This record gives sequence, structure tokens and C-alpha cells, in this order.
Amino acid sequence: MKALITGASSGIGREIAKELSNRGYDLILVARRKNKLEQLCKELKTNAEIIDMDISSTFNCMKLYNKVKKEDIDIVVNNAGFGLYGKFDETKLDIELDMIDLNIKTVHTLTKLFLKDFKNKNKGYILNVGSVASFLPGPLMSTYYASKSYVLNLTMGIYEELKRDKVNVYVGCLCPGPVNTEFNKIAKIRKDLSALDSSYVAKYAVDKMFKKKTIIIPGFKIRMGLYLAKMLPIKLKAKVCYSLQSEKQ
Repeated sequence: MKALITGASSGIGREIAKELSNRGYDLILVARRKNKLEQLCKELKTNAEIIDMDISSTFNCMKLYNKVKKEDIDIVVNNAGFGLYGKFDETKLDIELDMIDLNIKTVHTLTKLFLKDFKNKNKGYILNVGSVASFLPGPLMSTYYASKSYVLNLTMGIYEELKRDKVNVYVGCLCPGPVNTEFNKIAKIRKDLSALDSSYVAKYAVDKMFKKKTIIIPGFKIRMGLYLAKMLPIKLKAKVCYSLQSEKQ
């Protein structure tokens, strides 16, 4: 049994790696920070291969896939991604385009490549990491919210195709709310004291993935909040999100 995890050097990706290792999976860990991956390997119970690579480019996604395609991979976790805080007209375009490359193009590319292999085998799991942001407009983090909306809708579209074709391949989307990770530091927002622990989110996600839950939302409060948000018009959702985001500045 083997799993490939992108963005495995910290946060949710790191904790999912530990959770899958505890369940007997050998791992292929992908991230830019080799030292962080090496440190993680010391904490794992199973074998792990390190691939230190920036996968924000399509070229490197193809390079990664070609490197591991002969491995008998059972699970792919597309976790790599980042956010950026600020008004849309004030944030730096080059950072936003890098975000789009990683949050959207990388997820799109790796999902397509591994899905073809999994369909041929008629087995496998693909877990794409979205966000509670996937369901909402995101003033002050507009590009990030939009990118995560893409991840959710891509996943759900693929899910319906697989269901209609009666293919025994899982595809799902993890949509956490605030989580205690390095995300806030990178996005330059204040830490959310109500955030969930990343180890809890990882265990919850893996449990639900193996139960083939398509949309995975850790935390009762977040699930209830999204349920109530469905009843609001989109302009009011944007207004509420602006108020919540402005408190993190």
C-alpha cells in the first residue's frame, strides 16, 4: 500500500502523512523543503521516499508523475497550496499567479494523470484539499477563495463522471475551516484562536476518505455555518466574509 502526498512538509499534509503511515501505508512525500521532509520521515512508522520539488509548474508536475508512475500508488493527496491576504487591487499579481498555478493547475494536472491510471486499475483514492472557502466569495482573500472553489467544483464534476461510469475510484474534497498550520503566516493573517488542530483534521479526513465521503468538512460548527450560509444571497455572504476576514488583519 502506498500514498503520494503533496505539500507534505507541514500542516495538514504532514499530519495526513503520519496518519496514513500509522495505517500501514508507505509514502511518497513531495514538497520544496527537503529538511522538513527528512524530519518528518523520522516520525513515520513506514517507508517514505522524499521528492523535494516545486510542483507549481506543469513541467514539474509531469516530471513528478513520470518519476512515480511505475509505483503501485493507491492514494494521491493533492494538498499543496497557499493563500494571500489583502485587497485585490493591492496584492501582488506575481504571487497571485503563483497561487493559481499551485492551487489550481497543479491539482488539475495531478488529478488528471493519476485518475487515468486509477481508472485502468479500477481502484484508488484521490483526495483534493479545498477549503471552507470553496463554498463562499472571499473579499480580502479573493484569489484564494476562487482557487479553492475551482478545486471543489472540479472534484464534484469528476465524482459524477465516475459514478455514471460505475468506476471503483474515489475522488473527494477536504474542505476544512481554520486550521492551526503555517498557512496564516504565509498568507499574512492573524492566527485564528478557534482553529482546529491539524492532527484532528487529518484523522477526520482519512477516516471519511476511506468511508468514501465525497465532501469532507471537519468541525461541527463549520458544517452548521455552511448549512446556514446556503440560505443567504451571495452579496450577503460576501459582506459577512469581509467582516470575518477583516478581523484577521
